[in-house]
Amino acid sequence: MNIIHRELAHRELAAIPAQHQADMELARRYACQGPRYTSYPTAPQFRRDFPLDEYLAWQASDGEHRRAPLSLYVHLPFCQDICYYCACNKIVTRKKNVAQEYLGRLQREITLQSELVGHQRPITQMHWGGGTPTYLDHAQITELMHLLASNFHLLDKGYREYSIEIDPRTVDASTIALLKGVGFNRLSLGIQDFDPLVQQSVNRVQPYRQVASLVESIRAHGFRSLSFDLIYGLPHQDRHTMAETLHKVIELRPDRIACYNYAHLPERFSSQRAIDRLTLPEPDEKLLLHEIISHTLQAAGYVHIGMDHYVLPEDELALAQNEGRLQRNFQGYSLHMADDLLGLGMSAISQLGDYYLQNERELDGYYRMLDGGQFPITRGCQVNADDKLRRHIIMTLISELQLDIDDCNRQFGIDFNQLFAGELAQLAPMAEDGLLELSPGAIAVTRRGRPFLRNICMPFDAYLGAHRGDEPAPKFSATV
Repeated sequence: MNIIHRELAHRELAAIPAQHQADMELARRYACQGPRYTSYPTAPQFRRDFPLDEYLAWQASDGEHRRAPLSLYVHLPFCQDICYYCACNKIVTRKKNVAQEYLGRLQREITLQSELVGHQRPITQMHWGGGTPTYLDHAQITELMHLLASNFHLLDKGYREYSIEIDPRTVDASTIALLKGVGFNRLSLGIQDFDPLVQQSVNRVQPYRQVASLVESIRAHGFRSLSFDLIYGLPHQDRHTMAETLHKVIELRPDRIACYNYAHLPERFSSQRAIDRLTLPEPDEKLLLHEIISHTLQAAGYVHIGMDHYVLPEDELALAQNEGRLQRNFQGYSLHMADDLLGLGMSAISQLGDYYLQNERELDGYYRMLDGGQFPITRGCQVNADDKLRRHIIMTLISELQLDIDDCNRQFGIDFNQLFAGELAQLAPMAEDGLLELSPGAIAVTRRGRPFLRNICMPFDAYLGAHRGDEPAPKFSATV
């Protein structure tokens, strides 16, 4: 960096508000890689030699698990165009009939699964993700919803949560009307960024007016909530473009906003090789983007519930967090309306009883297993007593921002402060930095500590230094 550029950088840094600079310094000190904790144990711990026969025998036995509420996740992997930043399990194609062929296999899996887990269990929550679920045309969306309704007990009650992810480039007002008509009451729009140059650099051009028109249609049809997904750390993003994007987001006033940290891993995700790494924000600029997002959204009235998620104060997630009814799973934060989650489609993950299970991740293999009359499950794990204890600790901290140690002792018959003395010692410096408050009876995450939830949970993760999965040790995204 030459003298002129260095001087400009110092001037820009000096212009950053003092609170931003203090938070950036804290973020630098705690920057590391770690899990997002959509489950515990996390997906890298799943193995191909897990006890599938024991799981099938448990499901076949009679019990409350045959009647309890159930959540559904449906993975629809297809996209028309590649978004260069994407790390999802997707298939980019414009071939005709691929979606219809996939629906045919989904029908086989749905039939097998409804017979196994119980077709009368009330489906309190459902989420369609991808890929791009709206890759399906109107007839196929209707067909899939009818297929699910024919095999599971879908609800028409107001309290249900039926959501779908939407690529704004693939829908119009008629699609919004259809989605409301078939039963969805929550929508999530993949926004990422509103700056034209940023959009062009990641091959996802969707003008603000196009999104604003969709939002108007969504509001007119009375959906219970609208979510936006944003990403920071993309090429050509800086403090100025981010401020403008946030201004437009706030103008549209979605009920929920998720802001994800872009992880540039071109060696793992081939589409990211199309991104010029020299156009990515420098580490300090990326930290500043994080601080701008946090401060701007909270100043606009959004509540930071944790893990880069912000919601309006009257949103059900904010209310649920205050009442201890918030949960975190593979779809992020949601209301706790069912203990079990059944994943359908290639690569989908289920959490059922004491088991995590993942479907075959390759399309051809997924098809072969179903064509052979098999469940397309290839990986999983059975949680043990220690997993359940640590899962309770991690998920409670993530969802409720506090842990009642006395209650934990009663539930699990332990002496928490003795059993986790080493973990509490690791948390002590975080308490000194004001990220949390420690007492003999509780761990409480402070407002300043919410951006560091992953760091706070990591000491309780028994697998971080002892990977047990049957694949190479995972590379996690940056915690901040």
